[in-house]
Amino acid sequence: MAAGRYDFTIEQGATTNFELQYKDNRNNPIDLTDYEGRLQIRPFAGSGDVYLTLSSSLGSCGTGVNLSGSNGTTPPTSGSIGIYISGYSSSLLDWDGKAYYDLELYSGSNDCQYVIRLIQGKVKLSKEITLVP
Repeated sequence: MAAGRYDFTIEQGATTNFELQYKDNRNNPIDLTDYEGRLQIRPFAGSGDVYLTLSSSLGSCGTGVNLSGSNGTTPPTSGSIGIYISGYSSSLLDWDGKAYYDLELYSGSNDCQYVIRLIQGKVKLSKEITLVP
């Protein structure tokens, strides 16, 4: 199955928080119990520059890919995936124009990982005007 397409905007200095539902072709949720998630934003595919990396190992203030939904309390069996970027984390971002990302789910060891490229698309950074001292 090809990755779905979803474009979004990060407002620099503001919290970005959205949720995806991963379902099969019968509209049943996919159990994410044994999976991890990762997402990278780059200027273009194959670039060595990475603007942002998110993973299932949630960072400060919950920034990351949460396989228990955007609220962190939904069971992994629900297929709910939360993407959360704290206001602080987004304030550190700085690029012009569009960038590109994909979201992967994976399970297993490094040598034999099963990887699903779930969604991909463009990311726009809306620059912040009001700066916090």
